[in-house]
Amino acid sequence: MLATQTEIDNELVHQIYVELSFSITGQSLPADHGYGLYSAIAHLAPQVHEREGVSILTIVGIPDRQGKIFLTERSHLRIRLPYECMPMVYHLAGKQLSIGSHSIRLGIPQIYMLRPVERLRARIVTIKNHQEAESFLAAARLQLEALGIVGEAIVPLDVEGKPDRKTIKIKTYSVVGFGLEVSGLSEEDSIKLQIFGLGGKRRMGCGVFVPMKEI
Repeated sequence: MLATQTEIDNELVHQIYVELSFSITGQSLPADHGYGLYSAIAHLAPQVHEREGVSILTIVGIPDRQGKIFLTERSHLRIRLPYECMPMVYHLAGKQLSIGSHSIRLGIPQIYMLRPVERLRARIVTIKNHQEAESFLAAARLQLEALGIVGEAIVPLDVEGKPDRKTIKIKTYSVVGFGLEVSGLSEEDSIKLQIFGLGGKRRMGCGVFVPMKEI
C-alpha cells in the first residue's frame, strides 16, 4: 500500500537531518541556476530525483546585474537531507558540474547539523496558482498551519519598497515566487520548517529556509 503524505511527513520529521556544504572551484554561474544545478547533480546522483526530503540550496555569489554571479570563497553548494542519505551525494566530492556554459568543481563537504533559530528566511518560495503577494502570503500561512508551525510570516520588501517578487526559469517557462520571512519560531518549529520548507521545487532552491543572518 502506498504511504500517504502524512505518513511520509511523520517519517521525515523523526529523522536526523544534516546539511552538506561543498566548497566550490569556479569563476561564475548563471544568476538563475536552480534548475541547472539540480539537473547537473541528478545526472551524477540520480537518487536525488526520487528521495523525499532532499533540498538543494542555490549558490551565493556577487551578481553582475547582467544574468551572472561571480563566485567567492563564501560560495558553497549546500544539500540538506536525512543523515542516512549522505552517501547518496557525498560522492559528488571532486566531481565537475556543468551548468549551461559554466563549470564548477566540488570539494570535500563539511557536515553540519540543523540548528534552531527564531527567525528564518527563504530567498524564494513558489506556491502553485499564487502569483500575487497577498494570495501567496495567505497560502504560505495555510501551509505553515498544516505543518503545525506557529510563526509570523511576511513577504519582505525589495529595494523599491515592493513585495520581494522573484522568478525561476525551468526549461522554457518561468515560475513566480516571493521571498518569505518567518519569525517567532520555537526550536521545534524552526527545525521542522528547515526540514520541510514551503511550496514546491525545493531541489531547485525554492522554499528552503536558512537563518536570517545568512541572507
